[in-house]
Amino acid sequence: MYDIIIIGGGPAGLTASIYALRAKKSVLLIERYAPGGQVAQTGKIENYPGFKSIDGLELSNLMFEQASDLGLETIYTDVIKYDLLGKVKKVETYDGTFECKAVVLALGAVARQLDVENEKKFIGKGISYCATCDGNFFKDKNVAVVGGGNTSFEDCLYLADIVSKIYLIHRRDEFRGDKHTLLKLKEFEKVGKIEFVLNSVVKALNGEDKLISVVVENKIDKTLREIPVDGLFVAIGRRPDTSLIQDIITLDENGYIITDENMRTNIDGVYAVGDVRQKRLRQIVTACSDGAISAVDIIDYISKTFWG
Repeated sequence: MYDIIIIGGGPAGLTASIYALRAKKSVLLIERYAPGGQVAQTGKIENYPGFKSIDGLELSNLMFEQASDLGLETIYTDVIKYDLLGKVKKVETYDGTFECKAVVLALGAVARQLDVENEKKFIGKGISYCATCDGNFFKDKNVAVVGGGNTSFEDCLYLADIVSKIYLIHRRDEFRGDKHTLLKLKEFEKVGKIEFVLNSVVKALNGEDKLISVVVENKIDKTLREIPVDGLFVAIGRRPDTSLIQDIITLDENGYIITDENMRTNIDGVYAVGDVRQKRLRQIVTACSDGAISAVDIIDYISKTFWG
């Protein structure tokens, strides 16, 4: 039996493992794909303290190496079922069932889709939810990015060095993203690299074997415009991956896990950290903070519950 099982290998989960391992706790990390989570799919990061600029994959690898050097055990599989109500927690996966004294849910969030006809048809054939993963497939071609937050901004900055032109489609006339980054995008607008398509939503996706154009509707005058593109990058936010625990963990109206300031959920010995948790700011630095706080509280919880 492990002291702690962490579900999810993003910055929150990795930080929790580092703090727990330094306290000589046994930790198992269960990760679906690869360590790093959304950060590993991010291009340049310029707001993480200590690094003026660092590649997201590089930062993720550094965190994972640090945890691994401390003795982190990692398996790559999906969780099928949770049994969290008892003193001993059980996590069932395709690779077996594992027991522990405390669980950290670092589940992250998955990309929201447009819910437009043909969207699923064109996934991998023009539609992507990760610019840093797929941007190089569209070298010297025209693409569109949908969104108005930091993710869409980062996608545009990354793609600007690769593609011929970017259409940034946003449903409002003002952006939610960082103002400093927006100024960079407006410099690209001046030279024709980026075109802002504001007050507009995607209404149709055209093509046979691959995407060839998107149709957008202006929300004010209801006019339609067809934009020829080879790629469409969807960056309209993410939704928390809480479907397996929604009946036992208290969630807010958007599906995010509600915790206290120590990352405790409504179940003793079960913690939630990172993007899956209800909070105002979802950044790498806040995810790391969540992970550190949870680990410190878990150490105290295990001492009192199992040895007190």
